[in-house]
Amino acid sequence: HREGFVWRQRYERGEAVTSLEKVGRSRRTGTKVTFKPDPLVFEVTEFHFDVLAERMRELAYLNGGLKILLRDERPGKEREEVFHFKGGVVAFVQDINRTKNPLHRPIYIHEAREEVDIEVAIQYNEGYLENLFTFANCIHTREGGTHLTGFKTALTRVLNQYARKYGLLKEKDANFTGEDVREGLVAVVSVRLPEPKFEGQTKMKLGNSEVEGLVNSVVGEQLMQFLEENPTVARRIVQKAITAARAREAARRAAELIKRKSALDVGGLPGKLWDCSSRDPRECELFIVEGDSAGGNAKQGRNSRYQAVLPLGGKILNVEKHRLDRILSHEHIRTIVTAIGTGIADPHAMEEIEEEMESQPSLFNGEGVEEEGEAEVEALEGEKGRRRRRSEFNLARLRYHRIILMADADVDGSHIRTLLLTFFFRYMRPLVERGHIYIAQPPLFGIRDGKNTYYAHSEEERDEILRRLGHRRNLVVQRYKGLGEMNAEQLAETTMEPDKRTLLQVTIEDAVEADQIFSILMGSAVEPRRQFIVRHAKEVRNLDI
Repeated sequence: HREGFVWRQRYERGEAVTSLEKVGRSRRTGTKVTFKPDPLVFEVTEFHFDVLAERMRELAYLNGGLKILLRDERPGKEREEVFHFKGGVVAFVQDINRTKNPLHRPIYIHEAREEVDIEVAIQYNEGYLENLFTFANCIHTREGGTHLTGFKTALTRVLNQYARKYGLLKEKDANFTGEDVREGLVAVVSVRLPEPKFEGQTKMKLGNSEVEGLVNSVVGEQLMQFLEENPTVARRIVQKAITAARAREAARRAAELIKRKSALDVGGLPGKLWDCSSRDPRECELFIVEGDSAGGNAKQGRNSRYQAVLPLGGKILNVEKHRLDRILSHEHIRTIVTAIGTGIADPHAMEEIEEEMESQPSLFNGEGVEEEGEAEVEALEGEKGRRRRRSEFNLARLRYHRIILMADADVDGSHIRTLLLTFFFRYMRPLVERGHIYIAQPPLFGIRDGKNTYYAHSEEERDEILRRLGHRRNLVVQRYKGLGEMNAEQLAETTMEPDKRTLLQVTIEDAVEADQIFSILMGSAVEPRRQFIVRHAKEVRNLDI
């Protein structure tokens, strides 16, 4: 719609197939694009509303005031959603923090300098994890880049300078590290520039070198000004960094203790590892099993050449509510960490870890993984008197390429799986992203018909088997309340043997959504969890009362 007329042109596979046509009059301005996916170009041509909705929501946040209407007009799938956020990136961080307890109102930074538009929103919460999201020209740069480096450098420098200036850090105290000042941080960094250069295997990393200095300068100047004008908020943020620094030192000592132990040295702990004989990680599997009884049956039913078993006698710590030093002091977690072999993936160094893993193919779609060289990385921490540290996570030390969570098929089992998934998502996320984490699917029912036994994973499957068998005599239906109710042979046949079992591979489709779900379900804030339960109450399938 331009110059009072409607103009139309059609393209196929990037080539114009019609000339520019004048097809009517219009008082409006703008462009309407009608797009149909070509099956010769795209493997999948079906649209998923939720995937599109997440992208539209992201764009609405990054362009404050923009209204986007997403409507599904397919028969039987009619649905409509409007995305409109006047607050832009400020509303973005508030939305991410809605399940947490913010320490202050968002800090907003915006300036255009040398043709680069820089927009940043910052808000700390009472939690212990950082959530940093970066964008370049509205493209989510999941692997970070120069804008992220500039932001991190400015944040660390400014908080150290402020703390020194006002005596919050004494002369004898070491400078804050990057991880100290990013604990509990939620931030969105968005830049717009004329010619972005994207790097990395997936082109999700900004490479423009000039952007680093510009972001560093703009964020440094405006953040320092904010802290000077808001001393109460500034002291709250600095005090959180001081507490984080103390916890970091305690966590370092705990991590050193774990590093000195090998997986076979933890026999005195409740979760005893029964290892496999193979030393080829590509064929090895680790079953993390709920309960000592089920662990014993899994040990008897496994193939000891390539299947290892680690029983957990009880629930592990909810890592969403604790700092790393407390997490590493929990014996079940120490056992898991030493058995797997990679060490902890510090959430604050996740970008550096991902950078080292770029050249390594994943396990998705059943493909193998080739780890060549170590995934140890050096992360720059601090400004004055800079120190370097190495991430504790090393993918090359992974001892099993399949880590299988095997818990009871009931509500308690679901809770244990959720606790384990929370731990892996927060502190071993590269294992999830690389496709190494699986969930076993033990049956809920066993139906015996004389010498034959049939297994069902749901009530619907059980009813279908019963209909198929008809009204035969001597049918015995057993509901398995736990893994321990199956003997070793049954457990192996239904849940462990590769040719007969069903495994669910754990993946991450949307990191923001995943973070929010873990925060809602496992975090300290009660009200968001109550709202989530009320909103999804009708979807519950298994309810224990």
